[in-house]
Amino acid sequence: MTTTAQETPPARKAARGRQGSPSAVRRHELAAFLRHRREHVTPEQVGLPRGVRRRTPGLRREEVAQLSAVGVTWYTWLEQARNIQVSVQVLDSLARALLLDSSERAHLFKLAGAIDPAPGAASTGVTDAQRVLLKQLEPLPACVQNSRYDIIAYNRTYALMLCDMDAVPPQDRNCMLLAYTHPEWRTSLPHREEVLRLMAATLRASMAEHLADPAWKMLLHRLRTESDEFVEYWERHEVMGPLDKRKQFHNSRVGLLTLDHTDLWLGPRNGPRLVTYVPVDDETRARLERLHAMATGA
Repeated sequence: MTTTAQETPPARKAARGRQGSPSAVRRHELAAFLRHRREHVTPEQVGLPRGVRRRTPGLRREEVAQLSAVGVTWYTWLEQARNIQVSVQVLDSLARALLLDSSERAHLFKLAGAIDPAPGAASTGVTDAQRVLLKQLEPLPACVQNSRYDIIAYNRTYALMLCDMDAVPPQDRNCMLLAYTHPEWRTSLPHREEVLRLMAATLRASMAEHLADPAWKMLLHRLRTESDEFVEYWERHEVMGPLDKRKQFHNSRVGLLTLDHTDLWLGPRNGPRLVTYVPVDDETRARLERLHAMATGA
């Protein structure tokens, strides 16, 4: 049977239908958003040389792929709106490679039809009463963490105890990640090598219950990608329960702090916990009071 000018072959109709489907529209929006952001990030912003023959206004596709640790072909398909699956780990890598702010990051995950499991990406579940409690504990450092070691709320003393927490992007506020990658946090650990080895062992023990959890897999992916030191300790396959509760930190502003660490669980073991630090001597207490005064501008 001959097709007239007014008729459309069924295969073509189906193709057009697929192109107009919500998932297809979202893929094209995602592709356009990635291209736009790529073209507005300069090589210098991500530590790459510009070169003399660059005609692309921003980054090349292969540079984004390299920064995100994904294949060039796969990333090209993503910008071509191909129907491919994108994991939350890859979305996280793309967000960081393209220097997305919190709003742009949220938009990226929405377009990909994924839930961002990073700290601060969604509701933390911290109640107003818990925030009041954090404030009332001053000058004692305190924070609320979940079982994955994400820091989801903290008081002013804690904000300056290990690093300038306010300057850390919400998606990076994770104790494991900061201990292995943040220069100031790492400097605050007097016995860093031993502490980091034990932290890797603790994470491996904790992760046994969360092997299929996207947020835990994303954390592990980032640690393996961003820290050779973590990879070395992780490959030892050591496991350990909670670490020694007496801790020492060298604060760049007030000096050595010797503290007793206590976890108070606020719900199920996979839920949030209140983490507090109590000075073991008068000298540490006086230093915490000075730190609190600095944090509050007193």
